[in-house]
Amino acid sequence: TTKMKPEPDQQLPEAEQGSQPTRLIEAVAVASLLAAILSLFLFAWLAGEMREGEVGSFDYAVRNWVHGFASPGLTAAMKGVSLLGYDILIVELVAAIVVFLRLRWRRGAIWLAVSMAGALALDLALKFAFHRPRPQPFFGDAPHSFSFPSGHALGSFVFYAVLAGLIADRVKPMAVGIVAVLLIAAIGLSRIYLGVHYPSDVIAGYLAAAIWVSALLVLDHLRKVRRSTRQK
Repeated sequence: TTKMKPEPDQQLPEAEQGSQPTRLIEAVAVASLLAAILSLFLFAWLAGEMREGEVGSFDYAVRNWVHGFASPGLTAAMKGVSLLGYDILIVELVAAIVVFLRLRWRRGAIWLAVSMAGALALDLALKFAFHRPRPQPFFGDAPHSFSFPSGHALGSFVFYAVLAGLIADRVKPMAVGIVAVLLIAAIGLSRIYLGVHYPSDVIAGYLAAAIWVSALLVLDHLRKVRRSTRQK
Protein backbone atom coordinates (compact mmCIF):
# COMPACT_ATOMS: atom_id res chain seq x y z
CA THR A 1 0.00 0.00 0.00
CA THR A 2 1.08 3.51 -0.83
CA LYS A 3 1.16 5.89 2.08
CA MET A 4 -0.88 9.00 1.60
CA LYS A 5 1.06 12.23 1.86
CA PRO A 6 -0.18 14.35 4.78
CA GLU A 7 -2.00 17.51 3.91
CA PRO A 8 0.05 20.71 4.42
CA ASP A 9 -2.09 21.76 7.41
CA GLN A 10 -1.45 18.40 9.10
CA GLN A 11 2.29 19.07 9.10
CA LEU A 12 1.96 22.35 10.96
CA PRO A 13 1.55 23.03 14.67
CA GLU A 14 -2.11 23.13 15.69
CA ALA A 15 -1.98 26.90 16.33
CA GLU A 16 -0.80 27.44 12.74
CA GLN A 17 -3.73 25.65 11.12
CA GLY A 18 -6.26 28.45 11.61
CA SER A 19 -8.67 26.89 14.10
CA GLN A 20 -12.40 26.92 13.46
CA PRO A 21 -14.49 29.45 15.41
CA THR A 22 -15.69 28.09 18.76
CA ARG A 23 -17.74 29.55 21.59
CA LEU A 24 -14.56 30.41 23.50
CA ILE A 25 -13.05 32.15 20.47
CA GLU A 26 -16.31 34.01 19.87
CA ALA A 27 -16.36 35.10 23.52
CA VAL A 28 -12.79 36.38 23.19
CA ALA A 29 -13.77 38.27 20.03
CA VAL A 30 -16.73 39.92 21.77
CA ALA A 31 -14.56 40.80 24.77
CA SER A 32 -11.93 42.24 22.40
CA LEU A 33 -14.55 44.38 20.67
CA LEU A 34 -15.79 45.71 24.00
CA ALA A 35 -12.20 46.37 25.11
CA ALA A 36 -11.51 48.27 21.90
CA ILE A 37 -14.62 50.43 22.33
CA LEU A 38 -13.87 51.13 26.01
CA SER A 39 -10.19 51.92 25.29
CA LEU A 40 -11.20 54.23 22.44
CA PHE A 41 -13.63 56.08 24.69
CA LEU A 42 -11.03 56.46 27.46
CA PHE A 43 -8.34 57.56 25.01
CA ALA A 44 -10.62 60.20 23.51
CA TRP A 45 -11.54 61.45 27.00
CA LEU A 46 -7.90 61.58 28.11
CA ALA A 47 -6.83 63.34 24.91
CA GLY A 48 -9.55 65.93 25.40
CA GLU A 49 -8.53 66.50 29.01
CA MET A 50 -4.88 66.81 27.95
CA ARG A 51 -5.67 69.41 25.28
CA GLU A 52 -7.70 71.44 27.76
CA GLY A 53 -4.88 71.29 30.32
CA GLU A 54 -6.95 69.35 32.84
CA VAL A 55 -4.35 66.63 33.46
CA GLY A 56 -1.52 68.97 34.51
CA SER A 57 -1.97 68.59 38.26
CA PHE A 58 -2.18 64.81 37.95
CA ASP A 59 0.90 64.63 35.73
CA TYR A 60 3.08 66.80 37.93
CA ALA A 61 1.93 65.15 41.15
CA VAL A 62 2.80 61.67 39.85
CA ARG A 63 6.08 62.87 38.27
CA ASN A 64 7.24 64.45 41.50
CA TRP A 65 6.16 61.45 43.58
CA VAL A 66 8.04 58.99 41.35
CA HIS A 67 11.08 61.26 41.22
CA GLY A 68 11.18 61.21 45.01
CA PHE A 69 12.46 57.61 44.83
CA ALA A 70 15.41 58.57 42.61
CA SER A 71 18.83 57.09 43.34
CA PRO A 72 21.89 56.36 41.17
CA GLY A 73 21.25 52.62 41.23
CA LEU A 74 17.56 52.95 40.42
CA THR A 75 18.32 55.43 37.63
CA ALA A 76 20.73 52.98 35.99
CA ALA A 77 18.12 50.21 36.30
CA MET A 78 15.37 52.37 34.82
CA LYS A 79 17.56 53.34 31.87
CA GLY A 80 18.09 49.64 31.20
CA VAL A 81 14.38 48.86 31.50
CA SER A 82 13.56 51.74 29.14
CA LEU A 83 15.74 50.15 26.46
CA LEU A 84 13.38 47.15 26.49
CA GLY A 85 10.68 49.46 25.12
CA TYR A 86 12.52 50.43 21.94
CA ASP A 87 16.21 49.66 21.28
CA ILE A 88 16.29 46.12 22.66
CA LEU A 89 12.68 45.61 21.59
CA ILE A 90 13.68 46.01 17.92
CA VAL A 91 16.30 43.27 18.34
CA GLU A 92 13.75 41.08 20.13
CA LEU A 93 11.23 41.62 17.35
CA VAL A 94 13.64 40.57 14.60
CA ALA A 95 14.84 37.58 16.66
CA ALA A 96 11.26 36.47 17.43
CA ILE A 97 10.22 36.61 13.76
CA VAL A 98 13.31 34.63 12.71
CA VAL A 99 12.68 31.99 15.39
CA PHE A 100 8.99 31.74 14.51
CA LEU A 101 9.80 31.23 10.84
CA ARG A 102 12.38 28.54 11.67
CA LEU A 103 9.77 26.78 13.81
CA ARG A 104 7.28 27.14 10.94
CA TRP A 105 5.04 29.39 13.03
CA ARG A 106 4.31 31.49 9.97
CA ARG A 107 1.06 32.94 11.30
CA GLY A 108 2.85 33.96 14.48
CA ALA A 109 5.55 35.76 12.51
CA ILE A 110 2.92 37.55 10.43
CA TRP A 111 1.01 38.54 13.58
CA LEU A 112 4.13 40.08 15.10
CA ALA A 113 5.11 41.92 11.93
CA VAL A 114 1.63 43.32 11.28
CA SER A 115 0.97 44.28 14.89
CA MET A 116 4.27 46.14 15.26
CA ALA A 117 3.99 47.87 11.88
CA GLY A 118 0.55 49.09 12.91
CA ALA A 119 1.84 50.17 16.33
CA LEU A 120 4.58 52.26 14.71
CA ALA A 121 2.15 53.91 12.29
CA LEU A 122 -0.33 54.58 15.10
CA ASP A 123 2.34 56.09 17.34
CA LEU A 124 3.64 58.44 14.64
CA ALA A 125 0.14 59.49 13.58
CA LEU A 126 -0.98 60.26 17.14
CA LYS A 127 2.19 62.15 18.05
CA PHE A 128 1.82 64.43 15.02
CA ALA A 129 -1.92 64.81 15.63
CA PHE A 130 -1.51 66.09 19.20
CA HIS A 131 1.91 67.83 19.05
CA ARG A 132 2.37 67.72 22.82
CA PRO A 133 5.81 69.02 23.87
CA ARG A 134 8.00 66.81 26.03
CA PRO A 135 8.34 67.53 29.75
CA GLN A 136 11.70 68.58 31.17
CA PRO A 137 13.56 65.28 31.69
CA PHE A 138 15.06 64.43 35.06
CA PHE A 139 18.11 62.70 33.56
CA GLY A 140 19.81 63.55 30.25
CA ASP A 141 18.25 65.17 27.21
CA ALA A 142 14.66 64.92 26.02
CA PRO A 143 13.94 62.91 22.86
CA HIS A 144 13.19 64.98 19.76
CA SER A 145 9.74 63.48 19.09
CA PHE A 146 6.44 64.66 20.57
CA SER A 147 5.25 63.36 23.91
CA PHE A 148 1.63 62.15 23.53
CA PRO A 149 1.26 59.20 23.54
CA SER A 150 4.33 57.35 24.81
CA GLY A 151 5.77 55.27 21.99
CA HIS A 152 7.60 53.04 24.47
CA ALA A 153 4.34 52.30 26.30
CA LEU A 154 2.44 51.70 23.06
CA GLY A 155 5.12 49.57 21.41
CA SER A 156 5.96 47.48 24.48
CA PHE A 157 2.27 46.77 25.15
CA VAL A 158 1.71 45.58 21.59
CA PHE A 159 4.93 43.57 21.30
CA TYR A 160 4.98 41.81 24.66
CA ALA A 161 1.22 41.23 24.77
CA VAL A 162 1.12 39.76 21.26
CA LEU A 163 4.30 37.73 21.82
CA ALA A 164 2.94 36.35 25.10
CA GLY A 165 -0.35 35.45 23.42
CA LEU A 166 1.40 33.68 20.55
CA ILE A 167 3.67 31.69 22.86
CA ALA A 168 0.87 30.81 25.28
CA ASP A 169 -1.27 29.62 22.36
CA ARG A 170 1.42 27.11 21.43
CA VAL A 171 3.22 25.99 24.58
CA LYS A 172 0.84 27.33 27.27
CA PRO A 173 3.28 28.36 30.03
CA MET A 174 1.55 29.97 33.01
CA ALA A 175 4.25 32.57 33.62
CA VAL A 176 4.31 34.11 30.14
CA GLY A 177 1.41 36.49 30.72
CA ILE A 178 2.70 37.59 34.13
CA VAL A 179 6.16 38.37 32.71
CA ALA A 180 4.59 40.35 29.86
CA VAL A 181 2.46 42.44 32.25
CA LEU A 182 5.44 43.18 34.50
CA LEU A 183 7.62 44.19 31.55
CA ILE A 184 4.96 46.48 30.10
CA ALA A 185 4.32 48.15 33.47
CA ALA A 186 8.05 48.54 34.21
CA ILE A 187 8.74 50.15 30.84
CA GLY A 188 5.93 52.67 31.31
CA LEU A 189 7.16 53.46 34.83
CA SER A 190 10.71 53.93 33.55
CA ARG A 191 9.57 56.64 31.12
CA ILE A 192 7.90 58.55 33.96
CA TYR A 193 10.89 58.03 36.27
CA LEU A 194 13.34 59.34 33.68
CA GLY A 195 11.06 62.34 33.13
CA VAL A 196 10.79 61.94 29.35
CA HIS A 197 7.02 61.43 29.47
CA TYR A 198 4.08 62.65 31.49
CA PRO A 199 2.07 59.89 33.23
CA SER A 200 -0.88 60.71 30.95
CA ASP A 201 1.37 60.01 27.95
CA VAL A 202 2.07 56.51 29.24
CA ILE A 203 -1.60 55.83 29.99
CA ALA A 204 -2.52 57.06 26.51
CA GLY A 205 0.10 54.75 25.01
CA TYR A 206 -1.41 51.76 26.80
CA LEU A 207 -4.93 52.72 25.70
CA ALA A 208 -3.87 53.18 22.06
CA ALA A 209 -2.13 49.79 22.16
CA ALA A 210 -5.22 48.17 23.67
CA ILE A 211 -7.35 49.58 20.85
CA TRP A 212 -4.96 48.22 18.22
CA VAL A 213 -4.48 44.76 19.73
CA SER A 214 -8.21 44.36 20.39
CA ALA A 215 -8.99 45.41 16.82
CA LEU A 216 -6.54 42.82 15.51
CA LEU A 217 -8.22 40.09 17.56
CA VAL A 218 -11.64 41.06 16.22
CA LEU A 219 -10.37 41.14 12.63
CA ASP A 220 -8.71 37.75 13.07
CA HIS A 221 -11.97 36.31 14.37
CA LEU A 222 -13.87 37.70 11.38
CA ARG A 223 -11.27 36.13 9.08
CA LYS A 224 -11.78 32.75 10.76
CA VAL A 225 -15.57 33.04 10.49
CA ARG A 226 -15.32 33.93 6.81
CA ARG A 227 -12.95 31.02 6.18
CA SER A 228 -15.22 28.63 8.06
CA THR A 229 -18.25 29.80 6.05
CA ARG A 230 -16.44 29.23 2.76
CA GLN A 231 -15.50 25.67 3.77
CA LYS A 232 -19.13 24.70 4.48
